[in-house]
Amino acid sequence: MKPRFISDLHLSDKHPELTQAFFKFLEESKEACTHLFILGDLFETWIGDDDDLPIHIEIKQALKAFTTNGPETFFMHGNRDFLVGEAFVKETGITILPDPYTLEINNQKVILSHGDFLCTDDKDYIDFRNQVRNQDWQNNFLEKPLDERKQIAATLRADSKEATSKKSNEITDVNN
Repeated sequence: MKPRFISDLHLSDKHPELTQAFFKFLEESKEACTHLFILGDLFETWIGDDDDLPIHIEIKQALKAFTTNGPETFFMHGNRDFLVGEAFVKETGITILPDPYTLEINNQKVILSHGDFLCTDDKDYIDFRNQVRNQDWQNNFLEKPLDERKQIAATLRADSKEATSKKSNEITDVNN
């Protein structure tokens, strides 16, 4: 097994150079690895598989090209893209993994995780995470019109930035 691992790219239309670097990484990795593990936050925001942002469409197309006759590709939800769902899976050819996930690489057990659930001192974040990872909450959110979801996501992101700026690293970091 020759795996490659990526996480926290936060791809968006605000940083096209990063998206282009990701596309180049996919091209170079197609022959160089056997498995690709995307460990969360591939996107800056993901508000549903029906999001029609051109950058998201380009990324889905690039992933489909990569997985077609290419390495097995796995995706783990992060705190920005926890709404990636079955339509995305079908469009890209990836497989969604639970967080955490254990596998064996070269006779070594390895635990993969996005890691945000380990920030247990940040009670507000953990409460929020539990809320938005709840299937009923997600279904309710995804039933809303796309424009309304975009507005909600922008508000949540602004609130999160403000709240995080007021917290110490000891609270927002992974616990030992």
